[in-house]
Amino acid sequence: MSVASPFRSVFLAGFECSTQRRADGRRLDLLAATGHDVHAPADYRALAAHGIRAARDGLRWHRIETAPGRYDWSSALPMIEAAAEAGIQVVWDLCHYGWPDDLDIWSDTFVTRFAAFAAAAARQVRAASGESPFFCPVNEISYFAWAGAEVGRIGPLAAGQGAALKRQLVKASLAGMRAVRAVEPSARFLHAEPAIHVVGDPEREAAAAAYREVQYEALDMVGGRLAPELGGGPDFLDVVGVNFYPDNQWVHGGSTIPLGHHAYRPFREMLAEVHARYGRPLLVAETGAEGTAKAAWLHYVCGEVRAARAAGVPVLGICLYPILDYPGWDNDRPCAVGLFHTHDPTGRRGLDRPLAEELGAQRARFAADGDGDAA
Repeated sequence: MSVASPFRSVFLAGFECSTQRRADGRRLDLLAATGHDVHAPADYRALAAHGIRAARDGLRWHRIETAPGRYDWSSALPMIEAAAEAGIQVVWDLCHYGWPDDLDIWSDTFVTRFAAFAAAAARQVRAASGESPFFCPVNEISYFAWAGAEVGRIGPLAAGQGAALKRQLVKASLAGMRAVRAVEPSARFLHAEPAIHVVGDPEREAAAAAYREVQYEALDMVGGRLAPELGGGPDFLDVVGVNFYPDNQWVHGGSTIPLGHHAYRPFREMLAEVHARYGRPLLVAETGAEGTAKAAWLHYVCGEVRAARAAGVPVLGICLYPILDYPGWDNDRPCAVGLFHTHDPTGRRGLDRPLAEELGAQRARFAADGDGDAA
């Protein structure tokens, strides 16, 4: 892999930072629910102890912009400073499914307010860390549009309007990047989108192929290949993030395709397809499994990434997401997905040892392949 990575380590950690409103009106705040907002210094130090020197984390827009154009950074600055002190490079999500309650997501004001918030965030990150910011402007535009406006699972709780929300989120993302570049020209950006594979029987083959192609709409809009009237262009595609989980492949109208099934598409092929389409360096921006499957899943993903790299696909790194166990979105059930478990009253977290051992082995393999940041 000849592309120089902007990340300090091959492995990144992702802190679940969703802030959406559920259908029952309750707003989630996963940084608070996991205690990461309070225990960030210890959490970042724990990453460094396992050779992880880069992370994805979130700036909670709804908590920071307390009134139009009025920002309270008290929830964010301690986290930014703690990351800098621990030597952890952070890609900050600016909109992870949530926005201020006074703001209509369908309005032009949503776009302009988001752009102003993004610029203000860039200034704060620079001032608190001394480094140029690295942002994911709007996380998973494709999923956000589907869950929020196609099936009404999360805010804005609409139905049949996913395409319209996707365009609106792309407009906001583009406006945010322009605003950030106006104050921090060297800022970097990550666009994190789900990578899926959908198959169908002969009667559903065309529908499955069309559904699979939809996964690229948001990135095509950001890059100006689709809906150029939104103002996208190739220069807005920096690092392309690929989110990949065990349930990201399924039969159209049916069940998940399990790993090992004849219809399961190797992840290396999916990575190669994304790179061929956009010509940009890639990050596995989210990946992980639950329970006893965690270590085996990481083993599979790392093997596929190494194979993709060997074929010339510039995959810069792998983000373990989420890095902490967390309460489920819909029912608060304990989701055992993390390298680290729920904290005790002192902020100490238990360690998933099988996953930690697999991570250590994979770091050694990447180092043996010549990736010095892995060691």
